[in-house]
Amino acid sequence: MKTAALFPGQGAQAVGMGKDLFEKSAAARRPFEEANAILGIDLAKICFEGPEETLNRTDTCQPAILVHSIAAIRAMEEKGAPLRADVAAGLSLGEYTAHVFAGSIGFADAVRLVRKRGEAMQAACEAKAGTMATVLGLDLAKLREAVAEGAAKGILVVANILGPGQAAISGEVAAVEAAGEAARRMGAKRVVMLKVAGAFHSPLMASAVEALKAALARTEIKTSVIPVVSNVTAAPVTDPAQIRELLGRQVGEPVLWEDSNRRMGADGAKRFVEVGPGKVLTGLARKIVEGSETVNVEAWSGVEAWTG
Repeated sequence: MKTAALFPGQGAQAVGMGKDLFEKSAAARRPFEEANAILGIDLAKICFEGPEETLNRTDTCQPAILVHSIAAIRAMEEKGAPLRADVAAGLSLGEYTAHVFAGSIGFADAVRLVRKRGEAMQAACEAKAGTMATVLGLDLAKLREAVAEGAAKGILVVANILGPGQAAISGEVAAVEAAGEAARRMGAKRVVMLKVAGAFHSPLMASAVEALKAALARTEIKTSVIPVVSNVTAAPVTDPAQIRELLGRQVGEPVLWEDSNRRMGADGAKRFVEVGPGKVLTGLARKIVEGSETVNVEAWSGVEAWTG
């Protein structure tokens, strides 16, 4: 049985995240302390105590989630039971964490990159208003019809294809609202407007894409020790030039998460270990990959269960 390491993306953050790891593991403390020094803010305090509105900022929650995930990885190693995976993947932001885990990007560089990513995304949101919505219970073909209808009102795309009957759309506000109405009419069980700063993974992120490409061009990227499945292509990559290109494109293109899970499953992955805040990704893996086993390592109790 092959093992896939999964790393969560933006939206998984919650006040209190990582606190028990920090308190109970010296190895887990170090990523928080390093990130504090790199960013010049007390990221650990924001994670542990909030306030929520500060933690939820795009430029804060992205490094917070990455650091929490790596802290859990370090705690597992400290306990003598490191996560040995055959492949890794991360949802949007989580793809950067996956590359740290796979050895292609250094931790300090990744913290700087995701801070820059968050800042660039926030700037793009402020330059052009947009939003996102989750659509549940509608097949992809009908969702694309709804998006085509909504696109008459402005820029709009299917942004995240998460799992069967679960996707997100992204674009200009009027277009998203129109597509949501069309999706309901076509039989969607729910359409939920998301509390996000703007239209992530859409053409409205063009300025963020350019900023990220420039930051990635200055970053050392190595051949990864294990493949990381790209959000953009749903295919495994190890080559530094390809990693750099795909990460540069990622924030402006759809996240092919369902296809990524299917690819890992087809390649033999049956155990999916989600490391970091939340349990969304293991829930999706169970729906997508038949016969899959899932494990979550979010808090110290998860580390103990893993090592026990």
